[in-house]
Amino acid sequence: MLKILRFGALFLLILVAGAAFYLKTPGPAPFDRDAAMEKARAYKARILRDAYGVPHIYGARDADVGFGLAYAHAEDDWATIEEVVLFSRGVLAQRDGRDAAVTDYLIRAMGSADAIAEKYETDLLSKTRALAEGYAAGINFYCAEEPARCERDALPVTAQDVVAGFASRQPFFYGLDEQLKAVFEGDVKVEKRADTAREAFLKVPKEFELGSNAMAVAPSRSADGHTRLMVNSHQPYEGPVAWYEARVKSEEGWDMIGGIFPGAPLILHGAGPDLGWAFTVNKPDLVDVYTLEVDNQKKPEKYRFDGGWRDFDVKKIKFRVHLWGPFSLPVTRRALYSVHGPVFETDNGWFAVSYAGQGDIRALEQYYRMNRATDYAEWRAAMEMLALPSLNAVYADGDGVIAYYYNAAIPVRAAGPDWSKAQDGSDPGLLWQGTRSLNDAPQVVMPRSGYVVNANHTPFQSSGPADNPDPEKFPPHYGVDTRTTNRGLRIQALYGGDASITGEEFVSYKLDNVYADNSRVMELVKELAQTGAEDLQEEAAVLAAWDGAVAMENRSAALAILTAQRARGYLLNDEGAETPDYEAALREVSAELKEKFGRIDPEWGEAVRLKRGEFSVPLNGGPDTLRAVYPQEDGEGALKSVGGDTYILYADWSGARDVEIKTIHQYGAATSDPASPHYDDQAPVFAAEEWKSPPMELQALIAEATRDYTVGGE
Repeated sequence: MLKILRFGALFLLILVAGAAFYLKTPGPAPFDRDAAMEKARAYKARILRDAYGVPHIYGARDADVGFGLAYAHAEDDWATIEEVVLFSRGVLAQRDGRDAAVTDYLIRAMGSADAIAEKYETDLLSKTRALAEGYAAGINFYCAEEPARCERDALPVTAQDVVAGFASRQPFFYGLDEQLKAVFEGDVKVEKRADTAREAFLKVPKEFELGSNAMAVAPSRSADGHTRLMVNSHQPYEGPVAWYEARVKSEEGWDMIGGIFPGAPLILHGAGPDLGWAFTVNKPDLVDVYTLEVDNQKKPEKYRFDGGWRDFDVKKIKFRVHLWGPFSLPVTRRALYSVHGPVFETDNGWFAVSYAGQGDIRALEQYYRMNRATDYAEWRAAMEMLALPSLNAVYADGDGVIAYYYNAAIPVRAAGPDWSKAQDGSDPGLLWQGTRSLNDAPQVVMPRSGYVVNANHTPFQSSGPADNPDPEKFPPHYGVDTRTTNRGLRIQALYGGDASITGEEFVSYKLDNVYADNSRVMELVKELAQTGAEDLQEEAAVLAAWDGAVAMENRSAALAILTAQRARGYLLNDEGAETPDYEAALREVSAELKEKFGRIDPEWGEAVRLKRGEFSVPLNGGPDTLRAVYPQEDGEGALKSVGGDTYILYADWSGARDVEIKTIHQYGAATSDPASPHYDDQAPVFAAEEWKSPPMELQALIAEATRDYTVGGE
């Protein structure tokens, strides 16, 4: 018996040791600090931080500027850049555990890494590759100098990682993730999802809608003959898609200021001496789902197509999921691909997915060409690439040209079927036959009305009535969205209702905090104000007194807006939204306000605040107003604004290359450094709805610079 026990103990020890070996997370790839330092000698950038700590990067070559931009951004927010790198590689679950496992699988199943390995040398010009390589070298140089601040799991960063950051994230802006979620949940047999929840992919709270405003007026509509552009993307205040401001200027002619996301080596939207552009999120139908008949439900090898059977393309996807301490679970999944695209197993069978941008790695190329454009023709030529599969674009320049594009890589698909539902995957007539050109999508160029606008609403209301695209020219199978938003209603009322807009009016209209009388929020509030419920008469009186404005001193806004949020969610103008119990929502919100503030009608500025460390101030604006503020409970008194208006840029051209630029950020340049004076130094300016003027000339910049240093070189 003793021998048996000893043998059992030995066997158990061996089993535990084997399990520990199996589960032990492999160490990170070696990071050669000396090699990173040596490579940095090939680049040289001057970084000047202005009075607000915003980096202005100067260099001889564009690649030098990319190197310096990487270094400066890593100083301010290395942690988020690291997260983007791990996300883009599909290895986030090894650090974050099971919550990131689905993301890792999808990133790998989408095949961006394979496409980059195949097309990096052919689909990206040498100058673009040099920019990506310079940016990667800047990241690695920073981590070589500051090893204590950088996790080795992400190192070394490569140019391919930089490209992957664009290729892997781009489809999620038009809602690919939500359509895949519908496939997994079996809803695809009913119809596609109309909403987009991006929590797992872009770290966007499910209550938050990725929105934006973009406006441009031509000299013909300006009181002083100027051309004006407003760049006003609505993003989360923090995370992988939160804006960071930078100025880039090279001796090769690159000169831009604007917003970037962590991991981006160039300006994503902004302005320079010649021109500028703004993006907003649109929702074209760029995803189609197909039901597949397979030869074996448990482990299929073939699928039926065009009257016969075809073999799936198969690859193994391997990743690890963190468990605890140094241990992680190795996961291997079999990924299948049909002629349509990636294939997924669900409780309702097997489905294939076609989506815009699949296998396309050129997003960085298009952004770079847009950055380097010096006039409308060059900028439009970059847009014609359609390497960005979605996003509305509003353009303006010093020559007085303005334009709006419903940018969408619309697939060439058959005109007959109802594409909102899953299609027969065996029918070759339902395969996509390429992508339509930019000219096939709605657009407005140099309108006679002299203005173009977008607030995530339909492209058919993007300019004056006589200039708007004709909906009849865009049949249903083009997948152009037709929704409206409160911002869409107000933006047309303000910019479309004023034939001679001054500079002050152009800015003040953007800061509008009013709900249109025919918006869904106001319709809901009017309905609740007339409720016959005896226990809601006090609430009804508060709602009846509301004028639709979301000013910080308004005492009806909190009850009205928070009830609308509870009742409909943030998609307040989505006609497909479910209809909940409005009165129940009103009761809940009323009770919460009374408990927290002692009354059901606190001032909006008491109920919702801009919070940053110890800093807390009231704000004007609410969800889906042009002055956008999206509040969320943080467990500390007043609700915290977590997104909406963030980085805003305003460009005013009085003529060619004669531009005045003003900007503001909701927090400051030191994104993740509470000890920095630039952690929250812009917050008071932002809350007061004021602006700062970045110094665009070198001598003015030197005069106010808080730091002036060189990175790289000998």
